[in-house]
Amino acid sequence: MATIDFPADLLELERSAWEAQQAGTLTTKQAAAVHEAIGTFAKQAQLPRLDVEMGLKKAVRHPADSA
Repeated sequence: MATIDFPADLLELERSAWEAQQAGTLTTKQAAAVHEAIGTFAKQAQLPRLDVEMGLKKAVRHPADSA
């Protein structure tokens, strides 16, 4: 999978959701916002949604592995 250049707002949205998930405070509204943003970005970038989601999670959860 190629490295994807994610916009800062999408990275921050995923980072915030990941922190909330770890704290046990993730809401369905927050999860839906991330889901929608991933779909929008994937469509605009003409990339498979799954590749975008996996790459985003890796960039946020394992930044050392993404470099």
